[in-house]
Parts: sequence; C-alpha cells; structure tokens
Amino acid sequence: MKTATTILLLGLSLASSASQAVDSASFEYATGNRTQFVRLGAQWRWDAAWFKSNGTHLGGYWDATLSQWRGTRYQGRDATQSLTDIGFTPVFRFQNDSKRGIYYEGAVGVHYLSRIYDVNNRKFSTRFQFGDHIGIGYVTNDGWDVALKIQHFSNGSIKKPNPGANFIILKAGREF
Repeated sequence: MKTATTILLLGLSLASSASQAVDSASFEYATGNRTQFVRLGAQWRWDAAWFKSNGTHLGGYWDATLSQWRGTRYQGRDATQSLTDIGFTPVFRFQNDSKRGIYYEGAVGVHYLSRIYDVNNRKFSTRFQFGDHIGIGYVTNDGWDVALKIQHFSNGSIKKPNPGANFIILKAGREF
C-alpha cells in the first residue's frame, strides 16, 4: 500500500501544480469481464486550447481517481474479488470553445491496483496497469457532464501474461 500512496501523492502533486483548485468532480459506474466498479474522480482543467477552428478546440484536464472493483468469477470459479484502484490520467478533449455541448475525449493514464486482478480467467501479472479510454459526452449549460466511455486496462506487456480487461463506463460529473 506504500507504493499506492506514493503514486497517489505524486499524481495529486502534479495535478495541483496545474491549477490551485479542483475544477470538477465525477462519479462513474463501469461493467465488463464479469466485473463492476464505481469510481470517484477530481479533475483539473488545462488552460491550453490547441487547434482552434470554427468554435472548437482540443483541450484537456488531469483526472485523479479512486475506484472500487468487484469481480464475480474470481480465479474462474463462483467467488468474488474486490480491489481498489488509484489512477492518474491526462485526458485530451475535443470540445466547443464554450466547453458546453457535445465533446469527444481520449486518454492513457496510470493505475495501481491493491491486488492482482484475477477474474473470469483473466489474471493480470502486475498491479501496475495502463488505463486508456475513448468517450463521448455532453456538458449542460449549468455544468453537468454526462458521458459514455470505453476503457481498457493492460500492463502494456511489461510482464506476461497481459490479458487486459475492457469496460463500458457511464459518467456523471459536475463543474464547480
């Protein structure tokens, strides 16, 4: 757990240097590979606006997350596995200049799991995982953010086996 705490503190210090205050918070629910998770997140927007054209641009944010996973086929049998995931992700978002309306995003971040994931005959070989996602969402005029994302976890072939796991995620967030 000492390593997980170190990773979280490093991620939070990097994110806090990008901005002084949290810009938004999120709640996510995910399912895939006989596993569900809930995730809480804090986001810090970047000030950058790249490729500005026709009222749109490429921007982004830092996303620091804490998740609780529950798998229902632990070690391929009728048993459960629960674990905690700490993540830190730079997210790129193609959005309107107003930061309202529809958006598309993609990201690759780092995650540390509290134990080795072993559900539905997919046993990870490391606690360290990369988490990449693509998503589509909508931000309302009053700052509510809803999105649908597809996320893949994998150790990037750092160590074998590397079966990976895929999830469908529903997100609800709120800007401050």
